[in-house]
Amino acid sequence: MGPYLLGLRLSGRRVLVVGGGRVAQRRVPALLEAGAEVTVVSPGVTPALDDLIAAGRVTWHARPYEVGDCDGAWLVQACTDDRSVNTAVAAEAEAKRVWCVRADDKDASAAWTPASGRVEEISVAVTAGGDPRRAAGIRDAVVGALRDGTVDARRNRTKPVGVALVGGGPGDPGLITVRGRQLLAQADVVVADRLAPRGLLDELAPDVELIDAAKVPYGRALSQDTINELLVDRARQGKFVVRLKGGDPFVFGRGGEEMIACARSGIPVLVVPGITSAVAVPAAAGVPVTHRGVSQEFHVISVHVAPDDPKSTVDWPALARSQGTLVLLMAVERLAKVAEVLLREGRSAETPAMVVQDGTLPTQRAVIASLSTVADRVSAAGIRPPAIVIVGDVVRVGQEVEMVRAERLP
Repeated sequence: MGPYLLGLRLSGRRVLVVGGGRVAQRRVPALLEAGAEVTVVSPGVTPALDDLIAAGRVTWHARPYEVGDCDGAWLVQACTDDRSVNTAVAAEAEAKRVWCVRADDKDASAAWTPASGRVEEISVAVTAGGDPRRAAGIRDAVVGALRDGTVDARRNRTKPVGVALVGGGPGDPGLITVRGRQLLAQADVVVADRLAPRGLLDELAPDVELIDAAKVPYGRALSQDTINELLVDRARQGKFVVRLKGGDPFVFGRGGEEMIACARSGIPVLVVPGITSAVAVPAAAGVPVTHRGVSQEFHVISVHVAPDDPKSTVDWPALARSQGTLVLLMAVERLAKVAEVLLREGRSAETPAMVVQDGTLPTQRAVIASLSTVADRVSAAGIRPPAIVIVGDVVRVGQEVEMVRAERLP
């Protein structure tokens, strides 16, 4: 017969764990999270358990199991690697009508520990006939579906309200955060940027209103004031609105403006950070923005206006003098002027530079050149936005990695 599943509320209740090895190490943290008062009986314990004991979270009796250890326990876990000890523990627990889980023998165990997981207020427990690996696999699938919103997302009575500013990451749909994906699945309205991961939009339910807020360089654009009005209007209608952006909403994403507009209208705002392309795209191209002994700093600069434009607030001479990595966003169309000012203000003409188009996507491609030639190389290669420009010696680190990989190929 299958087990009768219960959710035990262990807060303030004594739980006995006999054994201090790897099985106990896995089970004790979950018991502590449930509020149990855990006692471990074992001659020795793992370092992880020792940390919990040193922190005063677990009581440890450094000795073998003795009859009477089950007294006062609400639940017993027999986790030793000695079958005879586990049998004795289980027998004492049975005699005292205390539920006992045997880690070594599911058929002889009075209770099973399910593969469990938790997503907000939802707990998932899977037993799978006592097969722990199968149970864990099923648990992972269910928990993953709960986290990304493919299960239960829009049937939740406590669905979020207001507006969520969600960073979608650098382009690959798999790089959105778990929280961002979950909120996207709960949305009634999605206002999406041009650089938001478009693949995620195909997963939206048919009744979700999708508003295209793309701002095409030198082309059509939905004004920021209009976007702000849309967010406020839909939220006032009682709809949950997700503003889906590429990268991070607060890194040249105008998320601050949208947050202020909502706040002024009394609309609750939730901010979900995203992976910024300023770091992710260089990484996807094999270039670290910092590297020991090479660069201790990196600067992220928006080049939506040229260096000689009166509206530019960037201190280009200071950047030229810096030895740190420069990560330039929205720079492709003005790359020649950027290189010119950096060279004029002191950067070496041989400083390596890389330009990565469509970073993290299957269409990703890159051009590597020196600072003095990068603009011409990019133009000749037909590189177009969206693209990230990396200037600095860290580009050589990426090239070194590629050479090492090539040398190790058979």
